[in-house]
Amino acid sequence: MRRGGTLARQALLVRVGRRSAEAGRAATATRAEVLYTGPEPARTLMIPAPGVPVDVSVPAEETVPASIPLLPGERTMSRRVSFALVNACTLASLGLGLLAIFLAMDGSPRTAAACLVACVIFDGLDGALARKLGVASPFGAQMDSLADMCSFGLAAPVVVYASLADSVPQAAAAIACALVAGCAAIRLARFNVSPKDGRFFCGVPTTMAAAVLALTVLIGLPLPGMALLGGVTLLAFAMVSSFPYAKLARLLRLPPWLWLLPVVGALLQPRMTFVLIVATYLVSGPILWMRTKRA
Repeated sequence: MRRGGTLARQALLVRVGRRSAEAGRAATATRAEVLYTGPEPARTLMIPAPGVPVDVSVPAEETVPASIPLLPGERTMSRRVSFALVNACTLASLGLGLLAIFLAMDGSPRTAAACLVACVIFDGLDGALARKLGVASPFGAQMDSLADMCSFGLAAPVVVYASLADSVPQAAAAIACALVAGCAAIRLARFNVSPKDGRFFCGVPTTMAAAVLALTVLIGLPLPGMALLGGVTLLAFAMVSSFPYAKLARLLRLPPWLWLLPVVGALLQPRMTFVLIVATYLVSGPILWMRTKRA
């Protein structure tokens, strides 16, 4: 009996051991399937300890930035045509500026200066049309600024250089014209980020400076080359100055009899009258600045 009981006990232990081994192999296979489930490389499965919180947050979906319409507001056919017309004037100013550069390189600075005068006209036309037609937009403002840099910040100095290269040292002419280009870029960038004043400009506007340079070349002022070079340098610094200069709308409010003086002077001595008008406008900035400081 004792021997039979011992044999039965041994047989039971063998069966329990086999079952435990099979269960262990099954658990190992299941864990292997978790750790490696295909041709991808094995990844370590981090099992947190009991009581440790698990972060199951889902990453936020990437958002695609929405495109900003070039023409804000109602997009009717008439407004689209008006918007295209305004930007066509801006592109015309840009094209005329490039043409002025080509003509100046070809040895025709006066014809190039005439193109710059046309640039000034188109530059004033696109802003007036945008306000009148109600299609002013941030896109149009940036387009106008880029076109001004090409036409007035680059084309105008090239035309001036072509007209002064034979009468002054080329290095001095290059430095003065590079100064005009740099000051024009600073002036335009400052205008884009500064608060707008309805009465005065902060510094001489780039459009007016380019108009003065173009007319100087176009009418052929009988002045020494170094004097013209000094005037170009002075105009460049006036663009980046902090002196207040009256806008055209404010100048038009002057008494009518005051406008007769430049008209009569233009009939008698157009070149000298032009010089006096430009000099008066440049001096008006420091005078207004001094009056403001005293007040």
